Amino acid sequence: MPDPAVPDPASTDPASTDPASTDPASSTPPPSEPPPSALLRTLAQAHGVATEYWSFFGEQVHVPASTLRSVLTAMGVPAADDDEAAAALSETEVAPWRRLVPASTVVRSGSGTIHLHVADGHDVTVTAVLEDGSTRALDIPVQQPVARTVDGVTRWRVAVPVPDDMPLGWHVVRARQTGPTGPSEGEGALVVTPDRLPEPSGRSGGRAWGLMAQLYSVRSERSWGLGDFADLADLAAVSGLAGADYLLINPVHAAEVTTPIEPSPYLPSSRRFLAPLYIRPERIPEWAYLSESDAAAAADARRPLAASDHDASRLHRDAVWEAKRSVLERVFAVPRRAARQARLDEFARREGAALQDFALWCAVREHEVETGRRLPDGIRIDDPRVSELRMRLRDRVAFHVWLQWIVDEQLAEAARSAEAAGMSIGIMHDLAVGVHRHGSDAWSLHDMYAPGITVGAPPDMYNQQGQTWNQPPWLPRALAENAYTPLRDMIRALLRHAGALRIDHILGFFRLWWIPDGLGPGAGTYVRYDHEAMIGVLALEALRAEAVVIGEDLGLVEPWVRDYLADRGVLGTSVLWFESDDDGGPLPPERYRPGVLATVNTHDLPPTAGYLAGEHVALRARLDLLTRPEKDEWADFEAERDGMLAALRSRGLLGDDPSETEVIEALHVFLAAAPSQLVGVSLVDAVGERRVQNQPGTDTEYPNWQIPLAGPDGEVVLLDDLADLPRFAALVESVRRAMTSGGSPTQLDLPSSSQADPPMSTQ
Repeated sequence: MPDPAVPDPASTDPASTDPASTDPASSTPPPSEPPPSALLRTLAQAHGVATEYWSFFGEQVHVPASTLRSVLTAMGVPAADDDEAAAALSETEVAPWRRLVPASTVVRSGSGTIHLHVADGHDVTVTAVLEDGSTRALDIPVQQPVARTVDGVTRWRVAVPVPDDMPLGWHVVRARQTGPTGPSEGEGALVVTPDRLPEPSGRSGGRAWGLMAQLYSVRSERSWGLGDFADLADLAAVSGLAGADYLLINPVHAAEVTTPIEPSPYLPSSRRFLAPLYIRPERIPEWAYLSESDAAAAADARRPLAASDHDASRLHRDAVWEAKRSVLERVFAVPRRAARQARLDEFARREGAALQDFALWCAVREHEVETGRRLPDGIRIDDPRVSELRMRLRDRVAFHVWLQWIVDEQLAEAARSAEAAGMSIGIMHDLAVGVHRHGSDAWSLHDMYAPGITVGAPPDMYNQQGQTWNQPPWLPRALAENAYTPLRDMIRALLRHAGALRIDHILGFFRLWWIPDGLGPGAGTYVRYDHEAMIGVLALEALRAEAVVIGEDLGLVEPWVRDYLADRGVLGTSVLWFESDDDGGPLPPERYRPGVLATVNTHDLPPTAGYLAGEHVALRARLDLLTRPEKDEWADFEAERDGMLAALRSRGLLGDDPSETEVIEALHVFLAAAPSQLVGVSLVDAVGERRVQNQPGTDTEYPNWQIPLAGPDGEVVLLDDLADLPRFAALVESVRRAMTSGGSPTQLDLPSSSQADPPMSTQ
């Protein structure tokens, strides 16, 4: 079995379509250089920048000075030489003392302290302004504060305990000091977060199971060539009626608004706003009032896309969006009733300036393509030239605001469909690890992102030169200075119509691999984030939305991180093929972690039918991605598969000559014996698809994220036919029965979808 400490499979998502991630020249480390000085190392450590780390290969790596200086510069910390580093270190130490109240304090309910910095000889009073507008005086206990002279003024660090009964929420702390230099005031955010999230439960109160799908791949007779939010509502209904408690879908973050559209859902333009590509135009109420000519034009636009719904070879996002956008423009032009316009206006008011900025980015990108004139690189959103475009393109900005409102309405409808079908959790969204460096978030929130830096991964056995994901990282200090509101707003938006959130590469809430431009991924280093604050904000928003949170914690994750997440009620992730015991054999399911979402596979592996046939080996061999002799890869895979089949037979889950469907059902029943709180079933496994959605390490060599849902015969599987598909019904019934039985499977008792299936190929 694979080492459970393999690199995070999902961490390769952004890189899969980034040419820089596989360019050997871009991965060349800098030539050897003198080691960083002790002063530079101290400065780096003060800002959470790792000066050394242990590699995947067990070697201690010392980060070169060039990397440390580049990372610190991106943080706004001067460090060109030791003189600058000394001044920056001094400033780092005294900066907090200049503030009467810290910009933000994030605490757990029933604990925490606010640290004030009060001028000598001054009296101070402290008030909390609660979320509901009420105020509360905070007591300052007797203490022996620490003093420091800053800018010629002696200041005292005063600890103010947060009352045990302070309610959860987003509050403001205000302090007023009076004394010889006169009165002065300061304020900062106080975020009180839950200690832990409650455990999820299924519809009967026990463990829960659900389906996992790539939404874009799941089409119906009514689709426009791509799965959409109306299909999501129908898929939720089918899943819920089959007994599922949730439906996990790929990230539906906003991508480009001009073609070509990035296929990877893990490399979005924005993580707060969503992709209008998934809108079903006919479900918009104003559709009914299109003029005869507009309705005819819409039908003409849809016709070739509808025909492609039966094409199992490849999806075509660009054609879908070009057609949908032209039709949506016609629907947008239809006058709205007063009640509808009022709802749109309220949506725009609620989303505020962030929505306007996102819509502006969309309008500007379209304008650049239409005119062939691009704005200068690095131009800021507050530049006068952009302000002029905001006015000139205001109608187009309004169109993109409207699109986000329609997205919100159709997602709300999908959530209602899940609830009506009996799901206890509902729709589960997926949060990508970052955004495209030239996207909307990176532009409108430019002060939140590190310039000249991209996120990636250090070298490992699968990516020996490391990975570049083409995503800028958040600046830790900027997050704190802004009271983590960008994180809050993003989580809040995703959970508005969802019952759960999966977080890709949740290790990014703890640390990220920063790569300075021009140095290559192997010359990066880790940068630490305030995980207590970030997980706290996540927990607060999830609790308020009554949502479950799952962190994708595969790969090289330190045990204390998994323990910490478990203590906060954030579930982890287990993948059957990555779980092995000490001798390399399959880990008995009873030994899985309880607090996880357990699945048989991931979107970076072939569906189980393909995996059992070794498609992951064959595909990598065809694409020349293997780093070992092909025969060795096949030998290891066959030993892994045969070991798993033996484990299934030992529990009476397989006969001597099983069919492919029987093996897939047995694997899921085996998994259901784990104590895992959530179990996931991939839709591709339920229909017999064999092709992988994403092949890590490829760009144009494989159609990543462009594979329609198809069956074992290569024919399209439409949503309309799913509920009546014997293979689908058999697998979900097997899982439902195993999850509700409460016992460990020890005998063959599977509702096989087809006893006439041929034996599984082992060649």
